[in-house]
Amino acid sequence: MELAKALANDKRVLILGWLRDPEAHFPPQRDGDLVEDGVCSLFIAEKLGISQPSCGEHLKVLSRAGLVRGKKIKQWVFYKRDEERIASVKEQLSGEW
Repeated sequence: MELAKALANDKRVLILGWLRDPEAHFPPQRDGDLVEDGVCSLFIAEKLGISQPSCGEHLKVLSRAGLVRGKKIKQWVFYKRDEERIASVKEQLSGEW
């Protein structure tokens, strides 16, 4: 159910797409490596054109579904895709029903 909820929103699908290649979609960060540590939630909110709290809700839904992981660096949280979980979901969805 969490997975369906996570993928049922265009903004969350956009976030997953951007996080697939963070260097192509986000500027360099002062703290944290875009690829190794993930993207600061502030950059994600800015790119979506929404408030930080609204972005936080989207990221929370993606986290609960296991599609992204957050990592705290200083006072910020950086998000990256959980590629193993995404591969597992793709495999499950492509399997025969």
